[in-house]
Amino acid sequence: MRRSCTRCAALDTWSVTALVRLFRTTAFKLSLLYLAIFAVGTGLVLARLGSGVQELLDRQIKLTIQAEIDDLAEQFGSGGLGGAWRLESAITSRTLQPTSALYLLTNYAGVPLIGNVAALPEGTLDRDGIVETTYRQVGSRAPHLALARTVTLEGGFHLLVGRDIELRERLLAAVGQALITALICIAVVGLLGGLYVASRVLHRINGMTATAKTIMAGNLAGRLPIAGTGDELDRLAENLNAMLERIAELMAGLKQVSDNIAHDLKTPLTRLHNDAEQALRGAREPAQYRAALERIIEESDGLIRIFNALLMIARAEAGSGREGMTDFDAGAVTRDVAELYEPLAEEAGASLSVSIEPALPVHGNRELVSQALVNLVDNALKYGVTAEGRAPALAMADAVAPGASPEPPDGPLPAEQGDWRARGEITLSARRVGRSIEIAVADRGPGIRESDRARARERFVRLEDSRSQPGSGLGLSLASAVAHLHGGELRMEDNDPGLRVVIAIPARDTVALPGKQPPGAP
Repeated sequence: MRRSCTRCAALDTWSVTALVRLFRTTAFKLSLLYLAIFAVGTGLVLARLGSGVQELLDRQIKLTIQAEIDDLAEQFGSGGLGGAWRLESAITSRTLQPTSALYLLTNYAGVPLIGNVAALPEGTLDRDGIVETTYRQVGSRAPHLALARTVTLEGGFHLLVGRDIELRERLLAAVGQALITALICIAVVGLLGGLYVASRVLHRINGMTATAKTIMAGNLAGRLPIAGTGDELDRLAENLNAMLERIAELMAGLKQVSDNIAHDLKTPLTRLHNDAEQALRGAREPAQYRAALERIIEESDGLIRIFNALLMIARAEAGSGREGMTDFDAGAVTRDVAELYEPLAEEAGASLSVSIEPALPVHGNRELVSQALVNLVDNALKYGVTAEGRAPALAMADAVAPGASPEPPDGPLPAEQGDWRARGEITLSARRVGRSIEIAVADRGPGIRESDRARARERFVRLEDSRSQPGSGLGLSLASAVAHLHGGELRMEDNDPGLRVVIAIPARDTVALPGKQPPGAP
């Protein structure tokens, strides 16, 4: 018995707590506010409706009274015995009918002559117009309420005609009761509806809260539930889930970057340590010390370049590069990079061609865009041109025996690819495509398989075909981060053969700046 009582008490406590939480919800408070506003509005409408019904009934009664007075006055005519006899006959016949009509004819002294009214308040016969008054019927002591009017006829006679309004009062009372009942029903239904809506919202909020707690506990795979109704809670959950997806991607990227840094920086740091240790143990001559220090400086420079690239990527992804955004010509930046790398391309035995359209205005960080383009050209020189100055896919001609047909092992190249003995070729282009400015770097190297292109954008990722070349695997990551910073994208396309990397960013005349609007904006 004690256990049962304890369980009931626990259930009661839980129910009270749940109700308190329900009453504190914003949805319930808004429902109450809406209910109060609706109840006040409905009450005003119902009050006006009741007042309108009363006015309609009063108007009908007054018209009836006036019509009867006119009829009886016409029958009385100019007075005299004939008129008095006709008026008396008319009043007598009408009082015998079971109606709510009131009739009273008095002489000049106010003495009742004929009618169905036994008593009136003093002064009623002297009041002008249709008035509301009490009266007592003949044979009854109970007072009644009526609307009546008194007119004075020839000879000093007073004629009172009225209508009992007890029926009107009962009708108005019934209407009022119905209106009050309707208002109470509306309030109850509204309150129950508010409780239902609040409980539904609270249930969904509790689900979101539970999911948020699991996420805070470390389960980054958790996502907020979506009911599928398309309401504001669903939209909020969708946006929060998108944010959680982004956070999960960043956390995974951070973990991968940490792993990659630990893995990729271990080798150069080990080489630094070994060079220093070897110099301390084996070097005896200044030239040996100098050579060891030069190797250490070279390794240190490589590490500094890696950290600088990481800082630039972090700066671009964090959006801090927006502070230095200005208007500049993308064609001019492309031309500057081409002039910078033209001697290096010639030294590598490759040709560097440029195709730039005029007037390519963009709004962005010139330094970051230039650095991204430098990385792409540097990648093209590393992986798109061999040491002999030929594209890797074309350099296999060196392996052909004298007198043999100069064809690659996989068969002849299609005619549209030109002479496969051609020297390595790199093309820089800048052009407007729709609402975007596209800056592209194309080479004739082995390219990147489509299945590897998404992974190639990640930090420190170096594909198997490129591990023999020096590099840190950060060039495409930086270019992609810069493109996204400017509201654009980085694309990798086939160049048949080779790879074409495109940085597409919005043109200056399509970007809305703070305090400004693009042309054509309302």
